[in-house]
Amino acid sequence: MKTPARTFFLAALASWMALTAAALAQNDPAPAAPDQSTPAAQPSATTADPQTAPAAEEPKAAPVAEQPAAPEAAPASAAEPEMRRLDQPAAEETETSAATNDEATSTDEQKVETQAPDAPEAPPAPAPKAERKWERQQFNRHAGNERVSIWQDSTLAEGEEAGAVVSIVGSSTSAGKVSDAVVSILGSSTSSGHVGGAVVSVFGSSRMTDGSVGDAVVSVLGNTYVNGRVRGDVVAVLGNVELGPQAEVHGQIVCVGGKVNRDAAAQVHGQVNNIAMGFSFGGFEWLHAWISQCLLYGRPLAFGPHLMWAWWIAIGFFVLYLAFALLFPRGIVRCAETLEQRPGFSILTAFLVTLLAPAAVVILAITVIGTPAVILGLFVAGLFGKAAMFAWVGRRITRFLGNGPLAHPFFAVLIGGVIVLLLYTVPVVGFVVAKLTSWLGVGIVIYTLILVMQRNKAARLPAVAAAAPATTILPAVAPLGATGASASMSTADAGVASAPVSVVVSAATLTRAGFWIRAAASLIDAAIVAVAVNLFPDRWEPNFLLSFATYCVVLWATKATTIGGIVCSLKVVRLDDRKLDWPTALVRVLGGFISLIPAGLGFIWVAFDDQRQSWHDKIAGTTVVYVPRGLSLL
Repeated sequence: MKTPARTFFLAALASWMALTAAALAQNDPAPAAPDQSTPAAQPSATTADPQTAPAAEEPKAAPVAEQPAAPEAAPASAAEPEMRRLDQPAAEETETSAATNDEATSTDEQKVETQAPDAPEAPPAPAPKAERKWERQQFNRHAGNERVSIWQDSTLAEGEEAGAVVSIVGSSTSAGKVSDAVVSILGSSTSSGHVGGAVVSVFGSSRMTDGSVGDAVVSVLGNTYVNGRVRGDVVAVLGNVELGPQAEVHGQIVCVGGKVNRDAAAQVHGQVNNIAMGFSFGGFEWLHAWISQCLLYGRPLAFGPHLMWAWWIAIGFFVLYLAFALLFPRGIVRCAETLEQRPGFSILTAFLVTLLAPAAVVILAITVIGTPAVILGLFVAGLFGKAAMFAWVGRRITRFLGNGPLAHPFFAVLIGGVIVLLLYTVPVVGFVVAKLTSWLGVGIVIYTLILVMQRNKAARLPAVAAAAPATTILPAVAPLGATGASASMSTADAGVASAPVSVVVSAATLTRAGFWIRAAASLIDAAIVAVAVNLFPDRWEPNFLLSFATYCVVLWATKATTIGGIVCSLKVVRLDDRKLDWPTALVRVLGGFISLIPAGLGFIWVAFDDQRQSWHDKIAGTTVVYVPRGLSLL
């Protein structure tokens, strides 16, 4: 009994362990269920025999299975005694996964078959290319083979192909095939072949004698001629448009400031817009010739075709300068002598006029006649100054001719004008001479007027007598009848009168300093202050102008001069001979800022003022004088 009971117990234990292992093996794949759309398909497949595995495809008829069916599958699997063998755990799983993959593959194939008919509905990719013009499609293969020339012409012969033909300061000619455009700047464009783009000329004419153009034919400051097929517009700005017998224009005709000449056989499919200005500009060969032969070479005149108009203008002004020499000979001579005797101040005046003329125009804009008066005055001064500059050049030659008739300013202007006009034709030098004579001419005219006003003012001042007050001379011997006491008193008075009298010299009567020596002293002071300011750390670096003003106030109030003034022997004095105190020094410094604002004109005013005073000197009642030798400045 013990043996069968033991055997039965072991068999029951083995059966329980086998069932437990089978249940554990069955529950392991549950977390890896791939699809929730068929939850009941996988448990049913595991409970079936391997021979009935294809029956798992039946759930495809039902799209979704109910979720409560899943828990019922577990007891069923546990009740089957021969669900699967422990030594073959992967065989059934492989078949199940294979069946699942087959289902997925078949489902994907069905989706592809379902979506395949929709593919032809997408728009074709090459559709945007069809919108391009046929010329650009036909010649696009030549893009990248551009011909570009600067300061010379570009030519494309018949039978040749290029992407573009471009000329800068030159003309472009094409008889072949161009995929893009034919362009000329400061030149003319000519096309007798096929152009996929446009034919454009700036400061020149555009000519299309044959062939076709895919875009437009445009001329700016030139004429446009078309005798072929143009798929775009035909445009001429400040020029004429001419259509030949073979012209066929699919776009519009636009002509601004010119005329449209159309052949009877020409075809125009668009509108014709002719914007007239009451007169025709005609061709601009004269302007193109001047730009290409004069302007680009830096000269106002040159010898060549279509340039005679520039010579006529120059000769007209030359005649006007000769008229000035005949009508105002003394004024021409005075201006020429001003440049000869005072060239530095003449150049300085021209520089100041250049800086202050715009400011004067703005300030006088509040009046009605202020701005026109300034502009007109500068224009007249420029003309008269140009004549004076011609005379100055001519005087370099006429001074060797003596004092005869050839010494008249007319001949000086004539000789100088011929020399200057010839210099106008030299590249680069021509424009330099033209601008220099005009700029410097205004300066010498204005500076001559300043000198004349100073002389007239000095002539009106009353003459100041320089005689010293009379002194009573006492006799050395007493008169007869004089008492001894009187004689002794007279002798004593004579002794006192014969003693030397000390003369007090007024500081305001000393020689006053001019512009350049004062500028040198100020430069020394500025260098000293700049060095002192740079010694401070970056975070403590003070303002230079404020430091310079403080430096000047302290030294002027205490010593009446600065370190630069000591080096140059200069001293600041008051016109009333009083001591230079702190308030006066402060007012003079504040006035210095006023002199600095209009480009330093207040400081430069010393060069033109007959009293040698700057603006801040006039405000503070001071001046700067030379200190005689032997007089200490400390």
